[in-house]
Amino acid sequence: MACILVAACTPTDARDPVKDHDVQASPPGEVECSAPSAAVIGSGLAATNSARIQAGLPPVSANALLARAAAEHACDMARRGRMTHAGSRSSGPAQRIKTLGYSPRITAENIAAGPYGVDQVLREWNGSSGHRANILIPQVRQFGIGHATGSDGRTRFWSAIYAAPSGR
Repeated sequence: MACILVAACTPTDARDPVKDHDVQASPPGEVECSAPSAAVIGSGLAATNSARIQAGLPPVSANALLARAAAEHACDMARRGRMTHAGSRSSGPAQRIKTLGYSPRITAENIAAGPYGVDQVLREWNGSSGHRANILIPQVRQFGIGHATGSDGRTRFWSAIYAAPSGR
């Protein structure tokens, strides 16, 4: 039996704490981390924009800093084997992207862990009211996605960050 675990972090500004929804999804350990491929970013962007356009919202654009933050968080979750919005060195997505130099007006995050690829994770997020709510935040203008495989070699940890820069 396989299962996928998903969690959504509601929109926050940089001052809001993130409620932690820790789930141990695989054993902690050594993992290989890499930047998301163009194919993964493209799939994430296409699914996100399809949902937004169907809801009458403007499309988002891919953002390299958001993708880096998402990939680093996915790697951090994989190392710990823990699906969580709180990073080992951050309280949540707003803090992580600010550390990389992105000044957010609004930030939300979807995460997942399970033995699935990008298409399955995107379907799960679009089929879940909390995750879909993050995707459909009207103010969001940019998106980044990342993933890493856990130490068990099967569990993939996913993070998608939805944001709008301050001043826009």
